[in-house]
Amino acid sequence: MFSKSKINDPAPKSDDTTAAPAPAAAKAPTPEFKPSAPKPKAPASLISSDLHVKGNLRTAGDIQVEGEVEGDIRAHLLTIGESATIRGEVIADDVVIHGHIVGRVRGLKVRLTSTARVEGDIIHKTIAIESGAHFEGSVQRQDDPLAAGAKSAPAPKPAPTKPE
Repeated sequence: MFSKSKINDPAPKSDDTTAAPAPAAAKAPTPEFKPSAPKPKAPASLISSDLHVKGNLRTAGDIQVEGEVEGDIRAHLLTIGESATIRGEVIADDVVIHGHIVGRVRGLKVRLTSTARVEGDIIHKTIAIESGAHFEGSVQRQDDPLAAGAKSAPAPKPAPTKPE
């Protein structure tokens, strides 16, 4: 009527030749550590919507801005959220603008979405401007817009003075 379950049996001894084979999961080899495996990409640094930053930001990684920044930003990928306002120069390999920038934008790839508002010059290698984006400034294409000497316009010459 009752039968004894094998679940409750003690583990078989190694010298027991009639023991049932070990489950397949126990025979699976353990994975080996591979030090040359690529590291997972770190998440973007986030400037939240309730944060106001005064100063320059610089990273080799990615930044997503939802708050307000008064200063220059340099990053690999820079995403400006719809609620964000930047007052300063923006420099990144990829720049995606959903919010408001007052200042120069320099990037290899620059994208202004329909909610973007940019007041300043854009220096780019490639640019995309969606319908509805607001842009006041000049656009200049350069092969290397991230170069330190990239300027949107030459410096104005000083006015000549009259000899007395």
